[in-house]
Amino acid sequence: MKKSLKYREIIQDVRRVVVKIGTRVLAQKSGRPDVRCMRNLAKQMAEMQRNGHEVIVVTSGAVGAGMEALGMDKRPTKLPDLQMAAAVGQTKLMSRYDEIFSALGCKIGQVLLTHDDFQHKIRLTNARRTLENLVRNKVIPIINENDVVADEEIKADLALGDNDLLASLLVKLLRADLLIMLSTVDGIRQFEQSGRSKRIRYLECITPKTYSMVTASKSHLSKGGMTSKLNAARSVAKAGCTAIIANGRQPGVLSRVMNGEDVGTIILASGL
Repeated sequence: MKKSLKYREIIQDVRRVVVKIGTRVLAQKSGRPDVRCMRNLAKQMAEMQRNGHEVIVVTSGAVGAGMEALGMDKRPTKLPDLQMAAAVGQTKLMSRYDEIFSALGCKIGQVLLTHDDFQHKIRLTNARRTLENLVRNKVIPIINENDVVADEEIKADLALGDNDLLASLLVKLLRADLLIMLSTVDGIRQFEQSGRSKRIRYLECITPKTYSMVTASKSHLSKGGMTSKLNAARSVAKAGCTAIIANGRQPGVLSRVMNGEDVGTIILASGL
């Protein structure tokens, strides 16, 4: 416990934070946005900004919102249907974000990216310049994968997972200090012989044994899971960034993380 809290002292020096919010955090089972949860998280992010932190949000939920609007029971498997749900859901999701953040006195800017954008120097430079200018002017970027133009290869690769990889790429692009990945579990859990599980408070590194603790996501709304979060955490750790996996539905989770409380699982940057 003492070691966990000592590691969390790192957060005191954090300036730029990427917050990745998973689909199941933002959406009800139907796919309809959970407005109460969105308001709670937005309030905490507004507080983070007032406290001098630069906040970048990577949000899931567009496909889920589109599914609900289109009357779909489960996540589509065909690319055109995914793109249709994303197109319909994106407007609903961003409209809700704008309404919520505006009430808190915060400005937001929508940025749609694909993983392919990170492979093109000019597009990558433009994305970095825009994002840096947004945070410099105290505008919170709300970033989502541009599913409407994503190609077959990107959508077929489930290892990319529910915007987790996108968040890790943004951490490296913007040289963020902290990546917070919000899910519906309170961190990485280790199962005991009794069948019970306990939260792992911290990881000094991610090993093959770490991956053996987690299972693939079976949600009909999201495509990610703990494995993709571990991939993202391992990637940013190599770039010198600390990551935290926590429960986005836990009251005050972001405030507690930023206060250095023992919440979720902290994965240390390499060399710490």
